[in-house]
Amino acid sequence: MGKAKAPKRGKGMLIVGTIVLICILAVLLFLCIFAFYIKTCIIPNSQLDLDDYALNQTSTIYYQDGDDWKVLTTLHGKENRIWVDYEDIPTYMEKALVSIEDKRFYRHNGVDWYRTAGAFVNMFVGMKNTFGGSTITQQLIKNLTQQDDITVQRKMLEIFQALEFEKQHDKDEIIEWYLNAVYFGEGCYGVQTAAQTYFGKDVSELSLAECAAIVGITNLPTYYDPFYSVENNKNRQENVLKCMYDQGYINRSEYEEAVAEELEFVRGENEPTSSTINSYYTETVISDVIDDLAEEKGISVATAEHLVYNAGYEIYCCLDKDIQDKVDKIYENLSALPKSNSNTSSQLQSGIVIMNQYTGEIVALSGGTGKKTINYGLNRATDTTRPPGSSIKPIAVYGPAVEYGLISPSTLVLDADGEHIKLSGTSWFPVNSPNTYNGVMTILQALQESKNTVSAQIMDKLTPATSLDFLRSRLGIVSLIDEDADYAALALGQPHYGITVREMAQAYCALANDGIFTKSRTYTLVKDSDGNTVLDNQPETSEAFSKETARTMTYMLNNAATYGTGYESRLSNMPVAGKTGTTSDNKDRWFCGYTPYYTCAVWTGYDTPEYMSFSGNPATQIWQDVMESIHKDLKYKDFNISYGGSATGIFGTKDELEDQALSEKERKAKKEKEAKEKAEKEAKEKAAQQSEAPVVTDSAA
Repeated sequence: MGKAKAPKRGKGMLIVGTIVLICILAVLLFLCIFAFYIKTCIIPNSQLDLDDYALNQTSTIYYQDGDDWKVLTTLHGKENRIWVDYEDIPTYMEKALVSIEDKRFYRHNGVDWYRTAGAFVNMFVGMKNTFGGSTITQQLIKNLTQQDDITVQRKMLEIFQALEFEKQHDKDEIIEWYLNAVYFGEGCYGVQTAAQTYFGKDVSELSLAECAAIVGITNLPTYYDPFYSVENNKNRQENVLKCMYDQGYINRSEYEEAVAEELEFVRGENEPTSSTINSYYTETVISDVIDDLAEEKGISVATAEHLVYNAGYEIYCCLDKDIQDKVDKIYENLSALPKSNSNTSSQLQSGIVIMNQYTGEIVALSGGTGKKTINYGLNRATDTTRPPGSSIKPIAVYGPAVEYGLISPSTLVLDADGEHIKLSGTSWFPVNSPNTYNGVMTILQALQESKNTVSAQIMDKLTPATSLDFLRSRLGIVSLIDEDADYAALALGQPHYGITVREMAQAYCALANDGIFTKSRTYTLVKDSDGNTVLDNQPETSEAFSKETARTMTYMLNNAATYGTGYESRLSNMPVAGKTGTTSDNKDRWFCGYTPYYTCAVWTGYDTPEYMSFSGNPATQIWQDVMESIHKDLKYKDFNISYGGSATGIFGTKDELEDQALSEKERKAKKEKEAKEKAEKEAKEKAAQQSEAPVVTDSAA
């Protein structure tokens, strides 16, 4: 019996051994895959060089004047993030931070492996969707990169970044950057603005108690903000002081005195030390560089902003000072603007963007009327979206339809109301403004007179989805949302939120430049203080329309600007192509157009939309005033135009359209008339045939 059991035990051991071996191989395979992943996916992305950001120098924006580059403005850091060097930070501030956030800061190499191990156990065993365990170094990296998604990959990247980071930068640098980078509530970024805001003093003047109170805010800025709750802040401050005492950074006496000290919180004035008001153009350049820098370096917008203001950059912008001066002369002089016919108390506002359609350079812009009195206020040229009305028709309706061969300038279409026309994709149908209808007309005439009924019919053939995709993929319109794939939104220019003036100018440039779309840009180059290229903003181009389509649209838009709704845009020495736009209840008025030299888009309205009562179109009038002065001394040029080839019969023949325009009664009368005329014609032919027949006589017989 005993001998019979031995083979079973041996077989069982073999199975167990096989399982163990498989597990070992699986673990080894996993480790190999994991090591490969770390090497190829994590380590290459772990570089983060603080040296790029440590410079605290004034940046300069230049503009070109002939062959020379001149200073447009210099940039200094904003008061809400005042940089303070390490030697000016109180020792108490540093020790308070270390004691409460990272007690092994001076001993680890960027990662506290005790806390990290505990954090992973907390996640995988405790099933909690948070890691924790971040050191001051890791927190700084998170603030710089804004990599705050809760994933294992992000945590692994953060760990390797921290390890690499501390190879390049010492603890003092890390403390300096952390205390200048993090948020302390009340719009304060960095300890200097926090000291000014909460205690009305410089950070170097803070006491131990005050340092602990400020450091305590970082954990939960809203909850521990003393202006929100003094009690919450005091509890947190005492916790920080206790940690400092326990870790030997302060003695018993210092601890007790700090706890007993009565904190006097006052809102510091914290007003900008400089009275310089940046122009709308300057602010747009700064914004563009910040966004591009953040994307290029993979850093947060806040960090990119600090670089732009403090890294000693040389920024070469696209401004044409002469053109900008002519824009400002009109926009800053309220008496030079069109006057309302109503008794509204609202100030007419406007945004304008002027581009060189061949390079994509924005040569001038303005984001508001009157004298600019604040920095980073509302920029109506780049930051706000408003419905474009009929000015969208050339880029959303007519242009794409010509491009896809649906229409030509000579295509016939019926201009009539909803009783005579039914769309296939919707039960909706618009009315014209004014409420008049011309019957059968050409596409050229329809665009000239901005017929809503015709735009809707073209959109029905094109489809709103195709139109929206065309605007997004070919013309750089990013403000529209998916819900704007709608007839009224795209055929009449009434999207949910609207489009920026900059986007409209950019899109029209493609029509002006033989169909070539060029992304708008306000700067061409950014260099660091050593002359190295930081950003090389070369033109980004693509074909939005064929050359034939663009020249056909120019022909039709020149006709619309010369003889149609845009007649107020006409210049004394240069041809104009363009389109007006008016939204529901006259709350927005637009003109977007171009010459052989420049493309310009203008919006007018009120910040709080209300009915606009003006003689003519104020946007067209401003466009004409600005462009007349710009083109005054320029040599005359003609447009390159095309008449669009032969007509298409997409809407029917002339007879079919004329018949469609009739009412049922008129159609019945027409048929009866045609039948009567046919019968009379047949009777006459029969009579004629009888009169021509030979007469048979008796003699002949």
